[in-house]
Amino acid sequence: MPTVQEHYDGLLAEHYTWMLGDFAARSEAARQFFARHDLRGPGFAVDLGAGSGLQTLALAQLGYHVVALDTSAQLLGELAERTAGLPVAAVCADLLTFAAHCPKSPHLVVCMGDTLSHLAAPEQVRELAAAAFAALLPGGALVLGFRDLSRALTGTDRIVPVRTSDDRIFTCFLEFLADRVQVHDVVHSRTGQGGEWSVAKSSYLKLRLAADQVAQELTSAGFVLRHLTTQAGLVELIAVKP
Repeated sequence: MPTVQEHYDGLLAEHYTWMLGDFAARSEAARQFFARHDLRGPGFAVDLGAGSGLQTLALAQLGYHVVALDTSAQLLGELAERTAGLPVAAVCADLLTFAAHCPKSPHLVVCMGDTLSHLAAPEQVRELAAAAFAALLPGGALVLGFRDLSRALTGTDRIVPVRTSDDRIFTCFLEFLADRVQVHDVVHSRTGQGGEWSVAKSSYLKLRLAADQVAQELTSAGFVLRHLTTQAGLVELIAVKP
């Protein structure tokens, strides 16, 4: 079974930004989310699992200096291009080591885009919560976004169309295990003058996280919950360090 990093390096990073759809619109939606919840800069923010920079760009536009962490050098290269001229430092590192890359205590720690489910074990959610609480300034916030996979899908509901264009079709198949989901990503690509189709596929494991489970870990770490919603299976959670 490939690790998360091997899966990204071997398959997903190449298609990740395309998979997001309209990047500018998605980043603007993230900017509006932070502004709506009074999480504007100036200040210092850390974006964990920053990918190609969707949240990083939004945070920088709101006045934050941002440290953007990811384990994909390819996606961080895209991020650096998108945020050129903005106060952003891209760091290729595991998200659990983020505190070692912070020049000072952050006002904001962000972990969105389902990155939280890439942790290797449920215990690491507790470890990350404790690390964020220790690192943040008093009054600082931890912002999480992830997909609630606590309810197992069955039958053909496990087949999820991700995105389709004239030259690419991205589909994933979800296999539900006890506390994890095995994600099988399948990408069909049309290449060459003859328009032949090729297929690339890979699998990796994600944690099955539930909103109430993660919220409990945060309150146990000392955070006060300020915002928690679940819409269409997507969880948004904001927790504040008193």
